[in-house]
Amino acid sequence: MSEHRTGDDGARDERAPDELPEYAERVLDVADLIPPGRVMTYGDIAEWLGEGGPRQVGRVMALYGGAAPWWRVVRSDGALLPGHELRALDHYREESTPLREASRSAEGHIPRLDMKRARWDGVTGGHGGAEGVDGEAHT
Repeated sequence: MSEHRTGDDGARDERAPDELPEYAERVLDVADLIPPGRVMTYGDIAEWLGEGGPRQVGRVMALYGGAAPWWRVVRSDGALLPGHELRALDHYREESTPLREASRSAEGHIPRLDMKRARWDGVTGGHGGAEGVDGEAHT
C-alpha cells in the first residue's frame, strides 16, 4: 500500500509509506483482506505470512493498526480487545460477525466471537479469491 492510513476514528497515520516497516505493511495488507463479518487471529496472520508469531502481529496492530480493520484481527479465544469492546461490538453487529452470547458470570456480559463460524481461512470468500497480498495462492 502506498497511501496514508486513516483510522475509523479519523486519526491519520502521518508516517510516510516508506517509513512503515515491511513486516508491518504485510500484516496490515492481510488485515485489509479479511472480509466483513469474518476474523483472523494474530497467529493465523503470522502463519499465513510464514513469518513472526502472534505477539509480533499483535505489536504491529497495536502500533500501526488503527487505520486497518483492527476488529477483524482477534485473540484465538474469541475475547474482544480489552478497552475497545464496545467499538468492536458495533463493527461486529454492523458486519453480522457471528458472536456467542456472554454467560451471566462474564464481566460486563460482553459476548465473544463465535470462532468456529467467524474465523476466515485466508482464502475463501475474501477479496480477490485465493490470491494473497503477494500475488501467490495461499491454501
